[in-house]
Amino acid sequence: MEAQQQLPDTGHADVRVVAATPEVARKVAEVLRRCFAATEQRSYPAGAEGGTRLHFTVDTTRAAEPARSWLAASQSAFDEPPEADGP
Repeated sequence: MEAQQQLPDTGHADVRVVAATPEVARKVAEVLRRCFAATEQRSYPAGAEGGTRLHFTVDTTRAAEPARSWLAASQSAFDEPPEADGP
């Protein structure tokens, strides 16, 4: 991470999608928007050979299904101590 780049607010994640075509990048963004509230995406060229970069922020505190159930299940796994190997 660059030294001057700020972290997103708690409960938010900055998302960067790089794809060969704008259609592919939009499909990925659409799936994430079905799971989380998100800001408007910003689109940029991905390089000299073409491609697209999309940037947007998702709000994990406002999750929709299926992300809500996945987040709840994964959260309990982080709260438990690791299992010991063997007796």
